[in-house]
Amino acid sequence: MKGILGTKIGMTQVWQGDRLIPVTVVMAGPCPVMQRKTTESDGYSAVQLGWEEQLVKRASKPELGHAKAANAAPQKHLVEFRDFAPEGDKVDVNIFANGQLVDVLGTTKGRGTMGVMRRWNFSGMSASHGVKKKHRHPGSIGQRKQPGRVYKGKRMAGVYGGEQVTMSGLTLLEVRPNDNLLLIKGAIPGANGSLVVVKDSKRVKKGGA
Repeated sequence: MKGILGTKIGMTQVWQGDRLIPVTVVMAGPCPVMQRKTTESDGYSAVQLGWEEQLVKRASKPELGHAKAANAAPQKHLVEFRDFAPEGDKVDVNIFANGQLVDVLGTTKGRGTMGVMRRWNFSGMSASHGVKKKHRHPGSIGQRKQPGRVYKGKRMAGVYGGEQVTMSGLTLLEVRPNDNLLLIKGAIPGANGSLVVVKDSKRVKKGGA
């Protein structure tokens, strides 16, 4: 499956006819090919791409050796794409076409420890009628003697955000090879400046392949 690494730049708007479309701008590639895996030697076919050069003094000896074997500079991020065999030693945005569907993987903004009202959209308790100092509490979290514990997966307060999320079936409005930019319709996960992975979507576009 074709894919590329990039950095989320931010959101803007573009005109399509008489419609104003919100888009997310992603700076993607060119990504050096750091390693190729084959069925004969590794049991599966894949390619490993890198993104963002790393200072040599900050790279470990294994990272330097890995980069030397690929005849490339050490990279901050390495991601593997299965069943993708690009030609040449670099991958750029030309692997995509205008209008196709893509899946975008990113890390959501970390928001620290949050209560149930913000984390899970609980409505909270009543603002009056005898409720004191419990307005944003979750309420009951279980029974008494049976089962005598809190069920796994119970929605409670905790760390919110900072998770890997994949958004599927987004429309790639425009590819700009000269600027190494991808314009993706709508919002994608992550803060501006964060790493994103863009790859062919598993979904099929309506009305065609």
